[in-house]
Amino acid sequence: MGKRKADVRLTRRGRVLAWSAGVLCVGVLGVAGAGTWIYQQLNGNITSADVDDKLGGDRPENLSPGSKNIMIVGSDSREGANSGYGSSENLKTMQSDTLLVLHIPADRKWATVLSFPRDSWVRIPVCDKGDGTKSKEHHFKINEAFALGGTSGEVAGAAACSIKTVEENTGLRIDHFMSIDFSGFKGMVDALDGIEVCPKEPIRSPKAKLNLPAGCQTIDGETSLGYVRARYGVGDNSDIGRIGRQQEFMDALTKKAKSKLTSPDSMYGFLNSATKSLTADKEMAGIKPLYALASELKGIPSERLAFLTVPNYPREADFPRDKANVAWQYPQAVDLFTALAKDQETTKDALAAKTKNLVYASQVRVRVLNGTGIPGRASDVAEKLRLSGFTVVATGNAPSNVTTTTVQHAQGSDDTGARALMTRLGGKVTATVSAEATAGVVNLVVGPDLKVDGIY
Repeated sequence: MGKRKADVRLTRRGRVLAWSAGVLCVGVLGVAGAGTWIYQQLNGNITSADVDDKLGGDRPENLSPGSKNIMIVGSDSREGANSGYGSSENLKTMQSDTLLVLHIPADRKWATVLSFPRDSWVRIPVCDKGDGTKSKEHHFKINEAFALGGTSGEVAGAAACSIKTVEENTGLRIDHFMSIDFSGFKGMVDALDGIEVCPKEPIRSPKAKLNLPAGCQTIDGETSLGYVRARYGVGDNSDIGRIGRQQEFMDALTKKAKSKLTSPDSMYGFLNSATKSLTADKEMAGIKPLYALASELKGIPSERLAFLTVPNYPREADFPRDKANVAWQYPQAVDLFTALAKDQETTKDALAAKTKNLVYASQVRVRVLNGTGIPGRASDVAEKLRLSGFTVVATGNAPSNVTTTTVQHAQGSDDTGARALMTRLGGKVTATVSAEATAGVVNLVVGPDLKVDGIY
């Protein structure tokens, strides 16, 4: 599949999020003698949310002590200032239109911003909904986690469910989180006298109340809300395109904020709106920790700051009726998650090279063999694999019982399909060459170690 065309011009630097520029400006305000009361007000604007007691104990290990994984959520409740952007008939709780993980390595010499398409079809774990009930484990769009956890309207619950979902589907340990309400964009943009955007084609999006001609133009805060939210009526109507547009908008917002450092009125309005829209975990909810984080990011060379998106493809390739969601591309997605967990740098070019050989789950033909001695286990596993998009061609019993699960492929055959299957099984499964496997078909020999519910 070819790359999707971006709707606006993209740049390399400064797209982490507008709050990083805002945090850096706080020091300048202090030096300029703006007053302790301003610092205290901005610091008090930031909302603190405790998620520790909502995450449980079954979490991934931190494989690279000293590194940080920060989950950043763009929250869009469709209430108040957000109510006019997009249909709100089916949106009863807080929504998450943007989901990122910022990985800062232990040596602070590089960083990765990993975007998760909101239409990613993933496993949503059991979450406390905050209204006395819990959701059931199921598969759905990844952004549903924020809505489920935020049923009661509390960001802490919404963030906790999103953290659990990201951790369960990636194996990454999330150390901190930040939730930024999109309604804050309006005040931030207006305080800076608007932001210039340069769409290559006209944008006509009734749902986002957006009607922009092609070419460079300055948009106000009201229009910016629609711009960062718009999906339909823009380019190929994809969430992938929206990710690029949001990153470009953040880049422009950051640059404009830096250009206004000498204007106390503009910077105060910008920072006041930015901090009011921010909710973070207890350790990050303050000007000092945010300033420290921004200082770390500022020291990273531009060529070592990578903006990546989880490798994906239209889920329609596996399930023709699903034209709305995307499936993650395996084994490349797991390879990327593992690299970040182990604090290993991955560049955009390196990831692009690895994702050229695209394998849909439906292209992997699997024979499931029961090596547990437990009746019906092959059928149970086969059903889970079908739900994940794989093509199960047969089920049966293995020649003998085994102690561990293995994936077998034929001698001389491409092991990409075997690796794609192996990385979807949720455990330490190995892939081997076997005379028992035939060309074009992968054998899955199920051992007692394979958890059926752990299959992605």
